[in-house]
Amino acid sequence: MKEKMVLYFPSTVTEQPFIYYLVKDFNLLINILKANINPRKEGRIVVEISGEKTDFAAGLDFLQARGVKVFPLEQEIIWVEERCTHCGACAVICPVNALELNRTTMKIEFHGDRCVVCEHCLKACPSRAMEARY
Repeated sequence: MKEKMVLYFPSTVTEQPFIYYLVKDFNLLINILKANINPRKEGRIVVEISGEKTDFAAGLDFLQARGVKVFPLEQEIIWVEERCTHCGACAVICPVNALELNRTTMKIEFHGDRCVVCEHCLKACPSRAMEARY
C-alpha cells in the first residue's frame, strides 16, 4: 500500500526520531515530500508512506499514540488551463517538474501525479492559473 499523508507534530514531540522508527520497527518506506519542523515548535511533514497494510496501520497507530496527528493528503493543486498565459514562471519554480514548458509547443504541461503540493506555483503564477483545492 502507498499513500500520501500529512503528519502534524505538537511542539512536545518534534525532536523525537519518528521517521527512523517507522522505517526500522514497521518496515515502512518513507519519502519526505515537504517538511517544516523546528525544535520545540509545531511541525508538519508531507510524506508518501509505502509498506504492507498491517505494517502501515501499526505505524500510524504508533504515531497517533504518541500525539502525532495523521491525515491523508487531501489538498491538491489544480491547473486552470484557460487562465494560463504559458509564461513559464511556474515551470521555473517547480522543484519536481510537475509543471513543464514543452519546448516544441512552448506551452505549459501539468503532471499532477508528480506534484508534492509545495505551493510555489501559486505564488509564482501571475495569471492565477494555479489553485489549491482542499
